[in-house]
Amino acid sequence: MQKGAMPFRFQINTSLDPAKLSQQFVDRGYISIPGFLAGEGARALKTALAQRSDWHWAISADGNVYDLPPETRAAMTEAQCEELDRRIYAAARDKFQFRFSSVRVPDPVADRQPETDILHAFAEFMRSEAVMAFLRIVAGRAAIRFADAQATAYHPGDFLTGHDDDVEGKSRELAYVMGLTENWRVEWGGLLLFHGSDGQVNGLVPRFNCLNMFALPVMHSVSQVTPFAGEVRHTVTGWLRTAIPS
Repeated sequence: MQKGAMPFRFQINTSLDPAKLSQQFVDRGYISIPGFLAGEGARALKTALAQRSDWHWAISADGNVYDLPPETRAAMTEAQCEELDRRIYAAARDKFQFRFSSVRVPDPVADRQPETDILHAFAEFMRSEAVMAFLRIVAGRAAIRFADAQATAYHPGDFLTGHDDDVEGKSRELAYVMGLTENWRVEWGGLLLFHGSDGQVNGLVPRFNCLNMFALPVMHSVSQVTPFAGEVRHTVTGWLRTAIPS
């Protein structure tokens, strides 16, 4: 979106009935809502994400979290990238680890740019009263007041190991994943997996214009994207919180 352009106006698909969706959420603790955005909203957002060049490499290595800007990654030699991957994969055997690309949307109002950035416009849409009211009914959570957001891109080799999103002081009530990937095959990996205490696993395949939402805390992960995946797994993800950041 060019500077000075009007922000994209996202809308919820009016054919969706939050009261009917609520029963599905109650039954499972999570829900997948296909066709969440009306009109060309999902298409516009997906196109914009695919064209961005400011993706940061979000990785965890040796217990440390790194957010590497594009220029840092571009300056790494092939040998350095291979050594970093070796360390990441070795630690992932028994620790919380991840590797994917992200573009974060800051929480403070002063740092938001909805007038020039469609990703920021989508973040504002997700925290709008219309969306909050819709999701409160679906989840049966009257206390949610705010949604944060980040865009993510999972390329071959990227993954996110098991965790429950339960971070003290963050006021996280629910998590959401807005899927923006078309024609994804289950064999390509990148599945959102819910880990049952009985050893059973339920998985959601990436889908286009589909909002996944689940209650917290719950153990979940994203399976590794395979080397032969034919697309990049694009999403916008975030948490629905009971407190508005100051």
